[in-house]
Amino acid sequence: MTDRTTSSTAQSPYRSAFAALAGTSIEWYDFYAFATAAAIVFNDVFFPADMPTSLKTISSFATFAVGFLLRPLGGIVFGHIGDRVGRKKTLVITLLMMGIASFAIGLLPTYDQVGVASPILLIVLRLVQGIAIGGEWGGAVLIAVENAPKGRSTFFGSFAQLGSSVGALLSTGMFSLMNLFGSDAFHSWGWRVPFLASAVLVVIGLVVRAKLEDSPVMGEVRAEKKRGAAGLPVVEVLRKDWRTVLVGVFSLATATGGYYVVTSYLLSYGTQDRHLSESMLLNGLTLAAFLELVVTPFLSLLGDRVGAHRIVVGGLAGVVVLAVPQFMVMGTGSVALIYLMMLAMRFVMSALYGPIAAILAEGFAPHVRYTGISMSYQLCNLVFGGFGPVAAVWLSSLAGGAYWPPAAALMVTSAIGIWCTLRLRTYRLRRVAAEPRLPVTAPVTVA
Repeated sequence: MTDRTTSSTAQSPYRSAFAALAGTSIEWYDFYAFATAAAIVFNDVFFPADMPTSLKTISSFATFAVGFLLRPLGGIVFGHIGDRVGRKKTLVITLLMMGIASFAIGLLPTYDQVGVASPILLIVLRLVQGIAIGGEWGGAVLIAVENAPKGRSTFFGSFAQLGSSVGALLSTGMFSLMNLFGSDAFHSWGWRVPFLASAVLVVIGLVVRAKLEDSPVMGEVRAEKKRGAAGLPVVEVLRKDWRTVLVGVFSLATATGGYYVVTSYLLSYGTQDRHLSESMLLNGLTLAAFLELVVTPFLSLLGDRVGAHRIVVGGLAGVVVLAVPQFMVMGTGSVALIYLMMLAMRFVMSALYGPIAAILAEGFAPHVRYTGISMSYQLCNLVFGGFGPVAAVWLSSLAGGAYWPPAAALMVTSAIGIWCTLRLRTYRLRRVAAEPRLPVTAPVTVA
């Protein structure tokens, strides 16, 4: 492969980064809207009133969890399409799937209206969301990373990750706004508005992505296939890079499962076990999402200078330190302390989100990169993300409602993540040493 493809097809890295940001923001908005609703409203809307409260809470979070079941499938299917056909077409399809499913959730009848059909329909639409987000993340990351200037992949790759912050900010902000109409109105119709509003956001996202071009690396991959170098990406990943996938899963565990523990589960724990105000906690989560949005690019820029792995390891160490205080302050009832810990936790977790895109991308060869990073990310979400809140509720219930079991689990997961993040770098160096003729245009040059 030569530099000619890069020079002839390269597009503005900022345009690519904005397109990645716009699309992932919408996708994550829809995904987090479901997570927020599952924590505070779905237990009353989609399940019978005479069901025990704890069982309704677990059932509500279980509907959230099922969306993660098909995320690996979405990663494999759309990863294959993205590695074979191109990143752009794949991203348009995933955006449409997510938007249609989210809009339909806003129209669903309640359990009182149609009985058991209500949660069944909710689960079906959640599965569609899972497939869509399974294919979205990898493509958005690569559009940004593969068009980044040399030595800037961590910074530009963080724009795809910023979609998570923007989506969370929009989602919690919308729910906070609807909560202003009062509890009765919110539980009656207000919770539907954030889902229905996703239709407008999807149209905006489609307009942005329609002007997008595939990355220069994709042109090189097509050239390789014309010379007979094509194969099934998923087979090659499982055969050559299964260690990278496995270590990638555990390096991401806190960034995925830990996130839902300190947001969705924290919201449930605060309102149901500590009887704190929904509005107060939603406002705190909104502030935390805004902080994450501001901090992530700067930490990613620092990652290009000192090494992305160092930033991630520092963030994981911060989670270990803050895991217990994050839950401990909930019992004080002090709004200032609760907000302070929310902001502190989100600050250290911001160190995980931006750099991880480039770290994962550098672990796989360009022609299987979409499939490889999607498998790592989505398998992690299946194991740790979807069942994080459910496991947290279960562990807490075993200890009589105590917060320390979920906090301890978060600490252990983060400690394992530190070791795995360092192993990712080792595997990357081994791959480069074994393949000295990698394309000089390969964009991932994380220090």
